Amino acid sequence: MTAAKEIPTPAPEPVLREDQVDYTPTARSVSLSRHRAGRLVLQWGHPLMAGDVALVVSELATNSVMHGAVRGRLFRVHLTLTEFVLRVAVSDPRGERLPRLGRPGDDECFGRGLLIVAQLADRWGVEQRDVGKTVFAELSVR
Repeated sequence: MTAAKEIPTPAPEPVLREDQVDYTPTARSVSLSRHRAGRLVLQWGHPLMAGDVALVVSELATNSVMHGAVRGRLFRVHLTLTEFVLRVAVSDPRGERLPRLGRPGDDECFGRGLLIVAQLADRWGVEQRDVGKTVFAELSVR
């Protein structure tokens, strides 16, 4: 009998640029985080991605403010750039409220944020934390 061969996990890509800011859960913070993300992606040399990243940050931050806020707790926006991927991660303290793709009716005003994120990102998902959750979206660096 032959022992199972363990396949090594590939090493993570080296991080080239990174930014992380904690915000109060307000509409103003959504705007601030969106503008900051767009500006940073421009500065990092990826002008064609800046608008998409800003929109993804805006949608994830809005969801965090609307569905993940807890009085007195902040939400975090974390951008990570590697050679191949720009990752947007938004963390909030409400781990029991997991996002899901909705199918809003034509007359509904809300429920399209994750649909937008899913269209712009190459991959998105949710990671549970000890306290809260992180919703992430990864965009390929082209």
